Amino acid sequence: MGLAAALLLPGAAMAEGERPQGERPKIVATTGMVADLVRAVAGDRAVVEALMGEGVDPHLFKPTRSDTVKLLRADAVFISGLHLEGKMTAAFDRLRESGKPVVALGDAVPKERLLSPPEFEGAHDPHIWMDVGIWASTLPSIRDGLARLDPAGAEAYARNADAYGAELARLDAYARRVLSSIPGKARVLVTAHDAFNYLGRAYGIEVRGIQGISTESEAGLRIIEELAALLADRGVPAVFPETSVSDRNVRALVEGAGARGHRVTLGGALFSDAMGAPGSYEGTYIGMIDHNVTTIARALGGEAPADGFQGKLALAQR
Repeated sequence: MGLAAALLLPGAAMAEGERPQGERPKIVATTGMVADLVRAVAGDRAVVEALMGEGVDPHLFKPTRSDTVKLLRADAVFISGLHLEGKMTAAFDRLRESGKPVVALGDAVPKERLLSPPEFEGAHDPHIWMDVGIWASTLPSIRDGLARLDPAGAEAYARNADAYGAELARLDAYARRVLSSIPGKARVLVTAHDAFNYLGRAYGIEVRGIQGISTESEAGLRIIEELAALLADRGVPAVFPETSVSDRNVRALVEGAGARGHRVTLGGALFSDAMGAPGSYEGTYIGMIDHNVTTIARALGGEAPADGFQGKLALAQR
């Protein structure tokens, strides 16, 4: 039984006030990025679980029966929103209708800060976590959502949100510094799909994806040929596969540039729609962004320490 169907059953969703007294709120977040942000604000006052793990593509994710049970039993659900979790959108609407608190972080971002690609008529680019400043701006919505569930923890949630916001401000400054060191002609980020447009706008890098914003789009031969010509003309030294998307098209692009007499390397796999392994530094939001900006800067000729923003990157061990 799918989630939407399960929600049609009488009493499927537990009302907000039915949590046993003294029990910590149970929170389910869709992606690792959302879960990490919620954990930073919740501290030890709530139990936070992510539905999607390492290497999972949220555009294509379909919940299993056990995932459905987790969502139904959660006291609240936090999602990225903006149709990132495309196949689950109707299910989240059902959850809201049933009375379950569903907090969409994308709803907290002012419309003028959202990107609206022409090919997505009436929709916004959902990859907002790639701009650290925008992602930090969603902290108040998490703080307030948790405080509604657990009013006694309101002050703790506010302190945690402020502290984590300050840490994200330092990460943002690091990203600006290392990415600004990339030489002018090489300031082109070519990846498997268009997950990095917010990063490009925030940090002044031209971004080109072989696929569109959703991994459901198809990369055509014409696109690969156009990008191969761009790489050769600009002398861009590297392109980047992604951990949650097949690297087949990226490798075809490397071959296409080589056929034009320009050697392009694989600059290291970037985290786009999912973070690294649970328990690793790259399995945190800060580690994910640190890995990405450090990898991009170093591969495109910029200056960045191999061990990254906090001296924790696995890159330094390779």
